[in-house]
Amino acid sequence: MKKYVCNICGWVYDEAEGYADGGIAAGTKWEDLPEDFECPLCGASKEDFSIEE
Repeated sequence: MKKYVCNICGWVYDEAEGYADGGIAAGTKWEDLPEDFECPLCGASKEDFSIEE
């Protein structure tokens, strides 16, 4: 499982945890998120995220 960080505000999407407040189940892979997924803090698009090293 990977983590993806928003390049704009630093919010982290953790595949292992999902995003319960957004209705995304734990274990949901990044590529399985909807194409219109946005950062819940700043509204950035998926293209504005990078893999957290």
